[in-house]
Amino acid sequence: MTSGGQPRRGRRTIRQAIPRVLVAVVGGALLVLGAGAPGAQAAEGYRYWSFWDRDGDSWVYATKGPGLERPADGDVHGVRFAVSEESGGGPRPRGAAGFDAICGGTPPGDGGKRVALVLDFGTAADAPGGRTPPPARTECASVAEDATLGDALAAVAEPLRYDSNGLLCAIDGYPRSGCAEPAASDDGAGAGEARDKVDISTVPADEADDGDSGPSTGTVGGLVMVAVLAGLTVWQLRRRRT
Repeated sequence: MTSGGQPRRGRRTIRQAIPRVLVAVVGGALLVLGAGAPGAQAAEGYRYWSFWDRDGDSWVYATKGPGLERPADGDVHGVRFAVSEESGGGPRPRGAAGFDAICGGTPPGDGGKRVALVLDFGTAADAPGGRTPPPARTECASVAEDATLGDALAAVAEPLRYDSNGLLCAIDGYPRSGCAEPAASDDGAGAGEARDKVDISTVPADEADDGDSGPSTGTVGGLVMVAVLAGLTVWQLRRRRT
């Protein structure tokens, strides 16, 4: 009858509709999460000079920039210009020359120190704007006892170019312009210019690897909207029962 049968049919319809609504809501939430996941975004590499310390037969990523690192007499340091998506995991300087091979022919100065340097300007794939990088070479810098790595580089590989934040942008004039620019940019910014960015030459590898692993603001907002819509839909279905 209309008075007894219609409400029962309505309740059955509501009970059958609620699972479909929940499935739609969960599917929407998964789409929002998928759109905001870090893996869905392409990684972008940067062109920059990285700094390395020689430890036996291997290179170790330097956690200090050239202005803070003070090499000891007999140390071997390397620099490499390359495209990398993260600090600490980028290409290392090529070559296995040790201190004796690099500085054996350079006599120690009075009260100074000798620092062996491996200068690797990278490959054609690393070069900005299709330029040809200079060939890699080694140098022996004879500098004062309190000299920094930057001082040692200036002694054998001028001109050096820094940005306003103290980031070393060019060694021996290479590259001519730009400073830690995205690899997608051919020419980068002008000489001496730099965008607001972290000095990736001085950030420890464990910090530099950290990305935006948490949900973004857009992802959270999307989930909140999905939850609100789900609540309104269920409320309307229940309201029809009355």
